Amino acid sequence: MAAYDAQDRQLFEKVAAPLYEEMLAGSGLPADDPRLGHDGTDGEPASTVRRALDLLAELGLARLDPETDRWLPEDPTSSVARVVSPLGREGARLLEESAAWSSTLATLGQAWRRTPQAADVGPFTYLRAEAIEPFLAALVAECQEEALTAQPQTGRDPKLLAVGIQRDTALLERGARIRTLYQHSARRSSATREYVAEVTARGAEVRTLDEFFNRMIVIDRRVALIPSGDDLSVALAVREPSVVAYLVDVFERSWARARPFTSRSATMLKDIAAEQRAMTLRMLIEGHPDPVSAKRLGVSPRTYAGYVADLKHEFEAETRFQLGYTIGQRGLSGEE
Repeated sequence: MAAYDAQDRQLFEKVAAPLYEEMLAGSGLPADDPRLGHDGTDGEPASTVRRALDLLAELGLARLDPETDRWLPEDPTSSVARVVSPLGREGARLLEESAAWSSTLATLGQAWRRTPQAADVGPFTYLRAEAIEPFLAALVAECQEEALTAQPQTGRDPKLLAVGIQRDTALLERGARIRTLYQHSARRSSATREYVAEVTARGAEVRTLDEFFNRMIVIDRRVALIPSGDDLSVALAVREPSVVAYLVDVFERSWARARPFTSRSATMLKDIAAEQRAMTLRMLIEGHPDPVSAKRLGVSPRTYAGYVADLKHEFEAETRFQLGYTIGQRGLSGEE
């Protein structure tokens, strides 16, 4: 079987698939169609349409009829078996291989922690930029009991979420627990919803909270990974038991107040909207700048401006000054 990469798939999606549909609608494609250009056999580059047609022929989706001298479309069923099935098998093989490596390395990690050399690492380790993700991957691979994660804001890279699905699925299949905490605004992210659907189907628990909290990952209540101040490119790995226990306690208090991500009931959504409204009120009363308020709610400045506009409409205020005056007159605190 020929190996097809992302570039082949893009050519297929953008050019070959529309060309195939054109062949279906027009009972084929003349072999001398001017768009086919040169076939590239004598060193000249082939046209994009020609390369797309060659790809269709290679996939068994088109054949040249010598009697009519036309390219005719073929049934795609066999192409699925030719392309998709081998990719699925290769993906399964890679996941199995990854799990085997993870298990072996986790065993070595446990052996390392029993040696005197491990004590020399110290209770705190600074990690910078490119070192963070491999360190986290190794921690998750060693996880045996539970992973606690707090992920504020919604701006997580969808590519990282896709990697997270594979990594966390493997962890859950080993029998470990995962509890993840997001802000309410994460419910608007399609990538996050996809991640949550995948991991909760396998037993993970996910909740959301209206309040802002700091990013944190705790593995087996043994190692915690937190940002080093406001610089997210630097992380701090914490192994000091008393500090890790304190961070776990902070997580548990937030977890107890949070709402399950999986609930789609109208009452739940209404309560979440009310909590976000109250949080916006608190930000206005405390006088935070819009960028700070937006960050604490886990939304973009534009979305936060929309929240403020909704409050102005609710309180029949034309300006923020009028809104603040009305809030003060009514004795609101944002804690109602």
